[in-house]
Amino acid sequence: MLTAAIFWTCYTIAASLPYWPIDTMLTRDPWQLFQLDMARCLWAILPAALLWGASMPLALAAVTSGGEDPGRVVGGVYAANTLGAIVGALGVSLVLVPWIGTQNTQRLLLVVSALGALFVLLPRAREAVAGSLIVAGLLAWGIDPVPGALIAYGRRMPSYMNNSRIIYTEEGRNSSVAIGRLNDGSTEIDVNGHVEATTLPFDMKLQRMVGHLPALLHPDPKSVLGIGFGAGVSAGTFTRYPGIQKITICEIEPIIPPISTKYFAVQNYEVFKNPKTHMYYDDARHYLMTTNEKFDIIASDPLDVFVKGTAALYSKEYFEAVKRHLNPGGMFTLYVPLYESDEATVKSELATFFDAFPYSTVWANNQSGQGYDTVFMGQVEPLEIDVAEIEKRLHRPDYAAVAQSLADLNVYSAANLFSVYMGRNTDLGEWTKGAPLNRDRDLRLMYLAGWGINSSMANDIYLKMMSFRKMDKAPFQRDSTLNPRPTNANLP
Repeated sequence: MLTAAIFWTCYTIAASLPYWPIDTMLTRDPWQLFQLDMARCLWAILPAALLWGASMPLALAAVTSGGEDPGRVVGGVYAANTLGAIVGALGVSLVLVPWIGTQNTQRLLLVVSALGALFVLLPRAREAVAGSLIVAGLLAWGIDPVPGALIAYGRRMPSYMNNSRIIYTEEGRNSSVAIGRLNDGSTEIDVNGHVEATTLPFDMKLQRMVGHLPALLHPDPKSVLGIGFGAGVSAGTFTRYPGIQKITICEIEPIIPPISTKYFAVQNYEVFKNPKTHMYYDDARHYLMTTNEKFDIIASDPLDVFVKGTAALYSKEYFEAVKRHLNPGGMFTLYVPLYESDEATVKSELATFFDAFPYSTVWANNQSGQGYDTVFMGQVEPLEIDVAEIEKRLHRPDYAAVAQSLADLNVYSAANLFSVYMGRNTDLGEWTKGAPLNRDRDLRLMYLAGWGINSSMANDIYLKMMSFRKMDKAPFQRDSTLNPRPTNANLP
């Protein structure tokens, strides 16, 4: 029965749940989303949970004999169960799935479960054991692979699966990765059911802004730390700058850089193969705690904050760790989405950033003239921007590759690039006043951000932020030429 229950769970996860005709994007009501998630869980794991629960008293009865101390027997069985759970969890996630994949791992677990019956029942029920092994083999053969669209889109699979064709998938120790070809010919990389990056114009601009903004505004950058590889576009941007001598990239999942290099080589300038690039496969926070190296620029491009674990890269303590690893005059850029978010979440993100970096600026990346996502940029010292001087630099022969990279985004001047300025602490600080900070001790942002899932408030949040922008407090030198008008067509 347990073997059949394992097969049921494998079947529902791969061949049933992903194809339920339910659009999870239709509601923001947390109660309705909870009901849907509860129904999915009960459908997939209730049979296996009940049968595994029943196996415990059966195991106790099987090993108990007359005159034994019940406490010792129960303790021994529980200890064996706990040890098996630890070994199983580590072995499956760190060894089996990266080695043979989820499908074959599920097949192996099913067969091992059936073999367990062999040791218990063989002396008494040979025919039943033989039959169960045959059935187990047939069930194992019938387990379907995890759909590529599920790896790419997760809970959004029913809504998004017809928008692209999945051309490659791979499972790693920490993440499952899918490469999709969108119907318009664009390419996207998805990690654990969430879009990481695409070659769509607005997405390319965001990824390049994470690199171009600090690299142009820093007077003489030589060393860079990139947090998260993704498609490699942000890190690759730094290869265009002649003065940058070392690009360090910290990525938690080893399979991502080579996959992205294969499918995004043109967009990321093959940064993974660049001799200036040094890869470290580690958690970003752990890397910052264990290195003494400092950098002129640190660029962080994590997943959206509502994704499990990402809030730790938006905490006050993380920002302080980043600040300790900046050289004098160093700059830090952070990707922050406005889509699938709400005002309370963005206020908390920005208030936390301002608290760590009082001299901060915010830059917009719009989609079709509407607010979409942003780049926060922080530095220890006050920022002054001489647009004319940067424009001269872009016309130098050694900056030709930088100018071309910007032109690929339809950005043809420094004034054009900096026209997406949204404000800084001296004006946006009024908007974030009183917002709760995200700290390591509670990571409240992880839960706060969940309320914004499925929302369509990006442009409303953008307009609200822009209403606080004061150009008389902007960091541009007075002799610089900059169009002060916002880039959103809906603004007056």
